[in-house]
Amino acid sequence: MAKRKAGAPQVHTTWEKAWKRDWQLYLLVLIPILLVVIFSYAAYPGLRMVFMDYKPAKGYDGSEWVGFDTFRKVFKDKDFIRALRNSIVFNLADLAVGFPMPIILALILNELRYPKFKKVTQTILYLPHFLSWAIIGSIAYTMFRPSSGLVNMALMNAGVITEGIPFLTKPLPWAITYLLLGVWQGMGWGTIIYLAAITGINGELYEAAMIDGANRWQRMWNITIPGIKGTIVTLLIMNLGKVMGSNLERLTALGNSQVKDYQYQLAVYIYEKGLQNGKFSMSTTVNLFQSLVGVVLVLLSDRIAKKLGEDGLL
Repeated sequence: MAKRKAGAPQVHTTWEKAWKRDWQLYLLVLIPILLVVIFSYAAYPGLRMVFMDYKPAKGYDGSEWVGFDTFRKVFKDKDFIRALRNSIVFNLADLAVGFPMPIILALILNELRYPKFKKVTQTILYLPHFLSWAIIGSIAYTMFRPSSGLVNMALMNAGVITEGIPFLTKPLPWAITYLLLGVWQGMGWGTIIYLAAITGINGELYEAAMIDGANRWQRMWNITIPGIKGTIVTLLIMNLGKVMGSNLERLTALGNSQVKDYQYQLAVYIYEKGLQNGKFSMSTTVNLFQSLVGVVLVLLSDRIAKKLGEDGLL
């Protein structure tokens, strides 16, 4: 590669030259940008319905302005309080159980020394991420049936239990199964991110540690984990922003009338109020509330991370 001579003037690429050279790439980038603008930013004017008693037949011009009355109705609604409580509890449990698992899995996979086994294991672990919750739900109901499910039959044949466990029909077993299925579905994908971060660690650090007599656990604790700490902090901040969210597909795929008290989260509340009952102003208000709280949590956690000496997200 030819090197620029010292003192030679630096050539600046103009917009016209860049367009002529890479116009195909600019057109490809334009497509996702337009999709984001249309489906994200173009919808913002519709948020004014939170201050209206919005009726689709009357539109924005014909609907009555009610100010903050919709917010008052939502925050006084017992169903909203129940959905908010369930969402916070389950999302915090999801975070506590699910967030460390990809880290642990990535550390284990990184220590494997047989490349083919490592690749096969990675593939098996991240494939569930691409399954829809409709498929996962149907598989779960087949495997966890109290009398004929594979899991209960295996446990009874092994003598661990004497009667089938109602994994998906009783509140507490359902809650545990719901959390574990979420961990199983998402941990493989998170592992890829951490493995990518681990590859960026300087290999000379491991060689120096081995010369100093550090064993595998010491190298993992003193080199690998500090090396991916920035990635851990970034993903933790992003996950904290989802504490107010909930996945309607996951809830409906695993839900039933017997566990409705636990299943009833904000996504279900928004669906029932908005699409089923036609209370679009209330459902939009709850959605806006979720987004605002998520942004606040991200900003706060980012500031705390920076005060603790980390780079943060923003």
